[in-house]
Amino acid sequence: MNKKTVADIDFKGKRVIMRVDFNVPLKNGVIQDDVRMRAALPTINYILNQKPKYLVLMSHLGDPKKDTQKAKEKAEKDGKPFDEAKFIEGKHKMKPVVEHLSQLLGKPVKLAPAAIGVETKAMVDGLKDGEILMLENTRFHKEETSKVEADRERMAKELASYGDVFVNDAFGTAHRAHASTETIAHYLPAVAGFLMEKELAYLGKAVENPAKPFVAIIGGAKISGKIDVIQNLMGKVDALLIGGGMMFTFYKAQGMEIGKSLLEQDKVDLAKKILDEAKAKNVKLLLPIDCVISDKFDNAAATKTVNINAIPSDWMGMDIGPETIKLFVNEILKAKTVVWNGPMGVFEMSNFAKGTTAVAQALADATKKGATTIVGGGDSASAIAQAGLDKAVSHVSTGGGASLEFLEGKTLPGVAALNDK
Repeated sequence: MNKKTVADIDFKGKRVIMRVDFNVPLKNGVIQDDVRMRAALPTINYILNQKPKYLVLMSHLGDPKKDTQKAKEKAEKDGKPFDEAKFIEGKHKMKPVVEHLSQLLGKPVKLAPAAIGVETKAMVDGLKDGEILMLENTRFHKEETSKVEADRERMAKELASYGDVFVNDAFGTAHRAHASTETIAHYLPAVAGFLMEKELAYLGKAVENPAKPFVAIIGGAKISGKIDVIQNLMGKVDALLIGGGMMFTFYKAQGMEIGKSLLEQDKVDLAKKILDEAKAKNVKLLLPIDCVISDKFDNAAATKTVNINAIPSDWMGMDIGPETIKLFVNEILKAKTVVWNGPMGVFEMSNFAKGTTAVAQALADATKKGATTIVGGGDSASAIAQAGLDKAVSHVSTGGGASLEFLEGKTLPGVAALNDK
């Protein structure tokens, strides 16, 4: 982390514009989970305590264009009417976020009608000392995510005109080169917030200089989403534990019967290559030895636990089995650094959540023993929260895609654009 942070800046009397990641799940205008909002509070409060001229916050909230299209198609398919304005109001407008933020901060937060434009500029110019303004969803402007650099620059310049300094605390969007995350950093002094700093410190140490033994647990449905992580960590870990739906593609690569389990047919050769590479590099790659199977994809389906080479042709694997849990837990408890990305089974269904919950518990136990344990956002973050153990590990990342790309060894544009120390 050789980037400047908010600790390197004097904010007194400054106009501050800050990118946060308030992309929270909304249902009919009600926030379902405010973890990301709470994660930004230390930076917001730190800036406010320094008596800036004012603080302007900006974030995206979902992907209005994509989500609306999807919802429209679903409504058409179901033969139901679709009210686009009402849908956007309930899912993509910042009003509920602003109301909730006011409660969290214990002070009023104003809401701008848009992220850029004449009205918003007038509102920013009219801010009194110490006031907070939230811009409307940045993704209502096509320039925010435009592939055309000149479009992004146009929006970023306007956003930059609101501030004297730019703070980026939105790790969850750091892997995107968007106007409000990366481009704006070219026009103002640009520093990381405390959340960004914490994310980079934990993930960076795990990738660059982990305390050994270093164990990585990779799960989730598909190899295709995790292949770069597996390959980047291969030369760094002492053990690689593979679970989730992707394990069946590895078994297929060994010529085994996997029944109706999830399979990425076009990734079978790749799985074979990974197994060969692990052997050549002497990396302990552990695949499950038993699994919980069901006769259909349903929580109420008939289930049984079988050895991995005894899956009937008309059944499907849904979770890792008890012997695998023992094997994995044993490996995790020996570790000094653990990185976990991806569930072990279909954890959304209670009957197939045991493997994922056991891994979450093992991480909590390893933390107690002094290990550094990192959960890499996305489904793993949901799973550890579901198990009530999110406070029992060293770090739960707020950015699924960003943490994944970081673990793949990729450069995150939103981080690269910040000023070096």
